[in-house]
Amino acid sequence: MKRVLYITTIALAASLISSCEGFLSRNPDNRISAEVFLSSENDLRIYSNGLANSYMVGSSVAIGNNAYTDFCATKLSSDKFHPGIWSADKAEGWSSGNFSFIRQCNYMIQNMDKAKENVSPAVWNHYMGVARFWRADAHMRKLRSFGNIPWIDRYLQPDDPQLYAGRDDREFVFHQILQDLEFAADNCSETIEVSRTNVNRWVALAYIARACLWEGTYRLYHDTNPTTGAFWNKQYESPQELIKRAEDAADEIIFSGEFSLHGGNVQTAYGELFNQNKINAEEVIWGREFSEDLSVSHDITGEFNSPTWGQQYSPTKEFVRMYLKTDGNPVTADNISFTREFDGRDWRMWQTINSPGHKYQTLSGTIEDKPTKFNEVFTGYAWIKWNQEKAENYRAGALCYNALPIFRLAEMLLVKAEAAEILGTMSESVWNSTIGALRERSGVRSIYPGNAAFIADTWLRDYYNEDVKHARVLSNTLLEIMRERAVEMAMECESRYDDLMRWNYGDLIERRYNHQGWRGIYVTADEAAAGISFNGAVYNVKLGGNHDEYNYPIANTGADQTFSLSAGTYGYLIYNYRLEWDDKMYVSPIPTSALNVNKNLGQNLGW
Repeated sequence: MKRVLYITTIALAASLISSCEGFLSRNPDNRISAEVFLSSENDLRIYSNGLANSYMVGSSVAIGNNAYTDFCATKLSSDKFHPGIWSADKAEGWSSGNFSFIRQCNYMIQNMDKAKENVSPAVWNHYMGVARFWRADAHMRKLRSFGNIPWIDRYLQPDDPQLYAGRDDREFVFHQILQDLEFAADNCSETIEVSRTNVNRWVALAYIARACLWEGTYRLYHDTNPTTGAFWNKQYESPQELIKRAEDAADEIIFSGEFSLHGGNVQTAYGELFNQNKINAEEVIWGREFSEDLSVSHDITGEFNSPTWGQQYSPTKEFVRMYLKTDGNPVTADNISFTREFDGRDWRMWQTINSPGHKYQTLSGTIEDKPTKFNEVFTGYAWIKWNQEKAENYRAGALCYNALPIFRLAEMLLVKAEAAEILGTMSESVWNSTIGALRERSGVRSIYPGNAAFIADTWLRDYYNEDVKHARVLSNTLLEIMRERAVEMAMECESRYDDLMRWNYGDLIERRYNHQGWRGIYVTADEAAAGISFNGAVYNVKLGGNHDEYNYPIANTGADQTFSLSAGTYGYLIYNYRLEWDDKMYVSPIPTSALNVNKNLGQNLGW
């Protein structure tokens, strides 16, 4: 019978071969038997590196669920948000293979005692911390998707009754996740395998900061557990305790002296974090590097620049509106040509979205202004964050080798700021050292919301509170922190999607622009008549025609997957694409295929 939670018994060697490149080159007479493996420091290193090789994130760091939010338009959205499509019959994520990684972690945890006599306590505890870190991460990913899940803390055999048990309560599971992460933070070394790509104490602390802020604010803004609809049981950490733990973990990193914001030219410093082949060791706490020599690459640039591959991911007007002016004040209107929108704006905007004068290398090797091809985007805006700006990298499937940051000091500053505001300890000093520091790094004047010079952004408040459901009191400080998360963490670590989920703003995915679709550039009446001049090319947005590099065909019918102009012959470009949202979507359904094998799992509320 198919096992729902775990793979059936497999040889340890097979597991290791699939997860660690080092075994692929071994001669047959050098193979390691399961009886003696994990008995030396080298064994522990090999196995932990195998865990990392099989579970480290790739291009999903930049895209993932961020693609399906209010801030990113796509040619086709996720089936999850299409009216009448998503169901338990279509759901995935609960097959035996989905749980095999947890089994590998538990194998290491359960068999490491063989090394105790051969390594120092510090080394043994470090690798135990690494194994528990990965086990926590694997459970956390599933908790974010499904809510209540089973907590698996042992290496299961095929006849283990837990294979057919029900799910554990989310609060218990997160408590166990936190215990694993705390062990990792207490025991993972700062000196063993020194690298920004390996799990160490700082990585574990950063994970605690991110995870505790997620879960603490999730419970703060959701009255009930979405798995059951029941009120939180409050048997473990309270939302405030989790948020305080997030703040404390962030503080340890911030005040360690180990990290600093990458500085330099405000016009380039931010972008340098994402387009270099080496991890920026100043600011990046943990990341992944790629190598042509080792044949390890990703394809983000191709996904962002190919007209045939990927989803033609495109920033939206709502995202662009988040950027402040360099004087620290919000824009008062966005009905201006996008060729002028960048004037006097936060320099991160110039380094995140294709902007006037942005350069790329052509196939012939010349450096030119980069056009925005309309058959590659659906809003008129184009992502450049993460790009390696060479035309050879724009092809479908093109290989890229720029490093992907996973945790940065900037995120820890954002965690600190949000936690302080929620807990009532925000001050001008805290503001200046967190949000203020990020803004000044990008050439934006920092204005504390408590100062007389501060100008409240009524558009921002209305954006979040447009729906009567969300008529919650949001302080100006919290709104500005939410803004800062949007621009600093754009298309990074699924941050926007996660923020919408934990803040209880999932419905923004559906309501976007008057429930019609994604709003893009503003086309003036003159541009509608004569075309838009941008970076050496002329673009047309007018009735009829074909959708190609330089033309948007306006239908003005409101039909799905067609373009409209908000004022008929000019105005905001609208990519009409209706979606749906139901609060049951805060958790995914347990797949029917899993329930057919194990009815004890139970289904999430509403599915």
